[in-house]
Amino acid sequence: MSDDTIRLVTIGLIIRRRRRLLTILALVGALVGYGTSLVFPPRYTTSASVLLPGAWEERELLTQAEIATSSVVVDRAAATLGWTGVSGSELRDRVSAEAADGNIIKISGTADTPKRAQQLSDQVAQQFVAFAARIAGDSSDPEAATGPEALRKTVEETSRRITDLADAADPGQTVESVQGRAELAKLRTTLQEAMDKLDQADPAASQANLVVMGPAARPTGEAPPTRTQLIVGGALLFFLLSVIGHLAAARASRRLRTEPEIAAALGSALLGTVDVPGERPAHRPEDHGPRARLRLLLGVDIRWDVPTPQASGDVAGRQIRYRRVCARIRDQLSAPRLLLAVVPDGDGIARRAAEQLAAEAESDPLLRVVEVSVSQPMVPDRDNESGVLVVVSAGSWTAEELAGIAEACADAGHEVVGTVVAGPVQARPTRSAGHAPDGAAPPIAVGVDTRGGSG
Repeated sequence: MSDDTIRLVTIGLIIRRRRRLLTILALVGALVGYGTSLVFPPRYTTSASVLLPGAWEERELLTQAEIATSSVVVDRAAATLGWTGVSGSELRDRVSAEAADGNIIKISGTADTPKRAQQLSDQVAQQFVAFAARIAGDSSDPEAATGPEALRKTVEETSRRITDLADAADPGQTVESVQGRAELAKLRTTLQEAMDKLDQADPAASQANLVVMGPAARPTGEAPPTRTQLIVGGALLFFLLSVIGHLAAARASRRLRTEPEIAAALGSALLGTVDVPGERPAHRPEDHGPRARLRLLLGVDIRWDVPTPQASGDVAGRQIRYRRVCARIRDQLSAPRLLLAVVPDGDGIARRAAEQLAAEAESDPLLRVVEVSVSQPMVPDRDNESGVLVVVSAGSWTAEELAGIAEACADAGHEVVGTVVAGPVQARPTRSAGHAPDGAAPPIAVGVDTRGGSG
């Protein structure tokens, strides 16, 4: 796994073989999300819109949005609302404003109830309009303040003077008198249009005419993240972290998976590989403690990162492989001798393979199966055994663990004759015609001359 590319099939394998653990962790994440929603109460958000008549540039609209959330406006809104324990500085974190299309400033307020969110948005919008009108009415330049008004009075006086001249003109119907009165009326109209355009172009007049476009709508739902979003997000987060943790652990795994690596770690020759029909290992009496029950509950009593067992031949085909391994063991020995079959404790596949090898070598000499702890390997002292045969399964142990078993064998005075690697397979039905069932063929003893092939 450490050298393989992470593929979707790997993630699917994790979900299929660790679905119970992933489900429990997802439920834990959902509970964490629910607890977070209790710590952070729900929030409600609504918006009020303010229209800015006239022509405005983009930077001017951004300036107005900043004014709408300024401390002056928000502090006045807080004073008007009079909420107990809520200051203007706290409200500033709950108020936002943005410039929308059509010269509209959208003011949003967030509170712990829908009613308060509506009141906050409306009050900030009203205070913003009032503050903008006050800014438009104040001016530090006397000439800028009196100039337009003086011009307006002059235009009004001129318009009255034009009316008087028109009345005093020749009331006759001559061409000259009619043309004169028409010119005076046209001049009066032109002056009035000029004053109207001056009023429209006056920024103070435009800013003073900000309009609140109705009250803010009362919110009907919570502002994100809602309680449901927190619960779903917590479950999804824990699920993803669990999958990532499985992938990271598989990447960092140092378990040996190939036969040459296992043989090199034990410092012995590889005598072959055997197949063990895959099945769920039976739980031994010592496996019924609290930790074992917890592992069974979580579904982690079986490793997920082992490949799916490949379909093997029938019983007769598997038995041939065991015979060939026994033949290779015979070739390694100069005379028939008793061997000690060492199996790592907890390696159920290797234990079943060693027992099958011992059954195949049921006549003298014998294979005596011994399980050795990997954490503290201790091999029985040499008695009448003439060597050790190590039987392990692929992908279960690291090089350091296997080297520890080899050292324990050497410390007990045993010579490691060879290594047999066992792998799980999917069993097939027994061959029907012309083939003996399992156990029907005569067993082959280790060290006894046989014509069986060694291939």
